[in-house]
Amino acid sequence: MKRIGEQFDGWIYAVFALVTLCVFFACVCLGSVPIPLRDTVQVVHDAVRGVPSGAALSLARSVVVPIRLPRVLCVALVGASLSLAGAAMQGLLKNPLADGSTLGVSSGASLGAVLAIAFGITFPRLPFAGTMVMAILFALLSLLIILSLSYRLDGSLSTSTIILIGVIFSMFASSVMSIVITFASDRLRSITFWTMGSLQGSSYRNAAILAATLAVSGTVLLLHARELNAFAIGDDNARQIGVNVRRVRLTVLVMVSCLVGVCVSIGGTIGFVGLVTPHMVRLVVGPNHKRLLPASLFSGAVFLMLADLAARTLFSPRELPLGVVTSMVGAAMFVAIYYRSRWR
Repeated sequence: MKRIGEQFDGWIYAVFALVTLCVFFACVCLGSVPIPLRDTVQVVHDAVRGVPSGAALSLARSVVVPIRLPRVLCVALVGASLSLAGAAMQGLLKNPLADGSTLGVSSGASLGAVLAIAFGITFPRLPFAGTMVMAILFALLSLLIILSLSYRLDGSLSTSTIILIGVIFSMFASSVMSIVITFASDRLRSITFWTMGSLQGSSYRNAAILAATLAVSGTVLLLHARELNAFAIGDDNARQIGVNVRRVRLTVLVMVSCLVGVCVSIGGTIGFVGLVTPHMVRLVVGPNHKRLLPASLFSGAVFLMLADLAARTLFSPRELPLGVVTSMVGAAMFVAIYYRSRWR
């Protein structure tokens, strides 16, 4: 039976990987200027080898290599990271309505980025933009504040306490952002567009940072799939089967914060990805986190790539903010999940 289950998992992952690859190339090909798949593959192959493409492929190379390819890579990595973080948080908190932003880390990261944009904070000696550094720092600082307050109120760091403090902190961060925007009216347009979420103008450097973060934090979360399964039967039962509840909870929270902080710093506020995709995937592969986490990773990439494609093409040549598209889909899914959980 175990071998059959492993073969089933292999087929499921192969299907998810194939769908992700197909959607990836479709998103690179499609846009305001459609590029044939054959030309897309050829220019990407030539770029990887460092060989100049022919004159017939000049348009494809000028569109695909510097613009679309890094953008779609970043979109896929952000979607995978947010979805994986959401699946881990839902398992940790035993709440299908939870995702990485439930902690308030996303709001903290947004506050850091808004401060950087409003006051022009830069770090010239670092390879990262000031917005990215500030968002990551504030995401980690938010985590420390939330966990410290939760520990003072409840030494066991219970789920309900963490969620309550996270909601309160999100409201506080939103208030501070409103004050900052009030005193930075000259940069209002940039801040407003960033808070709506967009990966327009993404670079290969952004993709490398996202990939490195996902490789480290994502691996840690995948290795804790068994512990997340144990949390489903309750903290006390998890302790009885040998799970260090406090250590695992802190580890998962830190990894989720790193994923959310980096994604927010690069793409702005992109909501509901961590809510929608894990819930849909759970209906297909079940609640076992050994299957759910890898499947959420692939599905998050597919979902956000399709959302970004819709944002680029629905009202071409105008482009919708990516966060607007995900919020429209996610709001409907949030209501559906809420009513379903209430009915149960």
